Amino acid sequence: MSEVLQKVRKYPLSSLCIILILVLSLTPLFPETPLDNVQFIDKWTHLAMYGGTCTVIWWEYLRTHVSTDAGKLFRFAVIGMTLLGGLMELMQAYCTTTRSGEWLDFCADTVGVLMGTAVGLLMNRCYFHRE
Repeated sequence: MSEVLQKVRKYPLSSLCIILILVLSLTPLFPETPLDNVQFIDKWTHLAMYGGTCTVIWWEYLRTHVSTDAGKLFRFAVIGMTLLGGLMELMQAYCTTTRSGEWLDFCADTVGVLMGTAVGLLMNRCYFHRE
């Protein structure tokens, strides 16, 4: 348990983003908004949530480490976030009665993770001046 708390203290924004994804993915109903008329708004939302969270993970990792451990970043930011997307879709399909799991949502999650990784690689190279 103390290891989890240590990670939360080290990566507070990433932890907050992940908690928000958990809550928003399992919330029963959302109010209607004018954005409901935007085509594929649900997919854009998934892309933004997972891309943004992945970018935040990269940023917090890069600002707190002197050298980059590519394997650790790949496991946490890419594999971990992709698995979270799949898990959320399965939980929506099998653990809720008001939400449904969709393959296209999972694809949007994965594309968001890949876009966040691309931003993270750019940050690593340009802002943090690392190879």
